[in-house]
Amino acid sequence: MVQIFLSDVHLGGFSEEKNQHLENELIRLVDYCESNNIQIYILGDFFDYWMEFPNYIPEVGRSILERFEAYHKTMGRRSIYITGNHDNWTVSHFEERGFRVEHETVELELDQKKILLCHGDGLSDKEFELPRPLLHRFIRNPKFVTFYKTVLTGKAGVRLMKNFSAFTRDDNHINTERLSRWSEFMLNSFPYDVVIAGHDHVARKETFAGGTYINTGAFHRDKTVLKYTNGTFTLVTWGDGENKFKPF
Repeated sequence: MVQIFLSDVHLGGFSEEKNQHLENELIRLVDYCESNNIQIYILGDFFDYWMEFPNYIPEVGRSILERFEAYHKTMGRRSIYITGNHDNWTVSHFEERGFRVEHETVELELDQKKILLCHGDGLSDKEFELPRPLLHRFIRNPKFVTFYKTVLTGKAGVRLMKNFSAFTRDDNHINTERLSRWSEFMLNSFPYDVVIAGHDHVARKETFAGGTYINTGAFHRDKTVLKYTNGTFTLVTWGDGENKFKPF
């Protein structure tokens, strides 16, 4: 079975026109996956921001979440959703839509290859030696989350975090070294054949002595997708307006 991996859509983080375009492209992609029996993996930052409160579900992405829910029911299986640093405040809505939600890593075995999936901003397990930046740890801290949800309504909380995200975002400062070095360490230190991550928005495939590291890049900018078929991982793009993958 064909499998695809994507990350960093950041749906909700752009103009209304671009958000709608991204959502339409994603719906066409899920249509295509359903028609062609393709399994989907999301490696974080699908939304920007997703902050779910017990009595509030963000309004962003209703159409694509409804499409995923129908896909899960038709296919009889769940997509895997690893949360990133922009969409880790979940309660239960993604599970109710049929996703399997993870906040750290997922291990897969495909054709006897052992594969590690993660978003890439950091991990809480110290053994993996990828600590989350201080700000990410602070935003995920249960005490901060409880305080934030106590003093703000859901809508006000999401609006404040989106403004903060826009203020701190610097698309011109891209650091690929951190994840590349970490992936080399993981492949040389643990029995993985492939490490797949997102987060730094630069699609690439790198080969080390211990195995292969692949970054899925930024779907919001390049429409990049990692496709696995016939034992091979290939970076492709989802063609604007065309229902097919193109070489990246």
